[in-house]
Amino acid sequence: MRYGMAIDLENCMGCHTCSVACKQANNLPNKIWWNKVMTIGGESMDTASGTYPNNKMQHLPMNCQHCENPPCTKACPVGATYKREEDGIVIQDYDKCIGCRMCMVACPYNARSFNWNKPEYYVDHAVGDIDAPVHQYNVVEKCTFCVNRIARNEKPACMELCPGRARYWGDLDDPNSEVSRAIKGRNYVKMLEEKGTKPSIFYLT
Repeated sequence: MRYGMAIDLENCMGCHTCSVACKQANNLPNKIWWNKVMTIGGESMDTASGTYPNNKMQHLPMNCQHCENPPCTKACPVGATYKREEDGIVIQDYDKCIGCRMCMVACPYNARSFNWNKPEYYVDHAVGDIDAPVHQYNVVEKCTFCVNRIARNEKPACMELCPGRARYWGDLDDPNSEVSRAIKGRNYVKMLEEKGTKPSIFYLT
């Protein structure tokens, strides 16, 4: 089994619902985002390039690419970041992490965050899934494909609320999975594939 995701760039409207769903479900601390939606266009988020009526803008959701050949695992000196053999998901073990941030340097996708301070929250109680990860100080964080939800045979949180139905999820080794059917017959790109990382996220074009 090899979990992966396809994101249809034609259907993504840049609403950031995936980012908010991820943040809420995983009870992420203030200023920490595992899913981000970047703008290809103007200098600021959600602004177009060019001048009217020839404006152009596209959105690019970005999170950990859960690479088949992840450079972050090789860079970590203590084995705190590793790829699960059973499904290919790249995990960060907070208890092992020493905060050296070598994995952040090695990741070409800028898909990790660092808890510089003791985790703080806008509300005084935990939100999201009851089994959401417990966040720690001085460690690196990243998207986990919601492994706690997968253990319950559920989809990652970013999948559930996307109003444009731009995301597809499943086992890349299963030709009948949702993600495999979405990729079949479509043009797609993988981010920075020339780096040899072999990402598990496909961007449908």
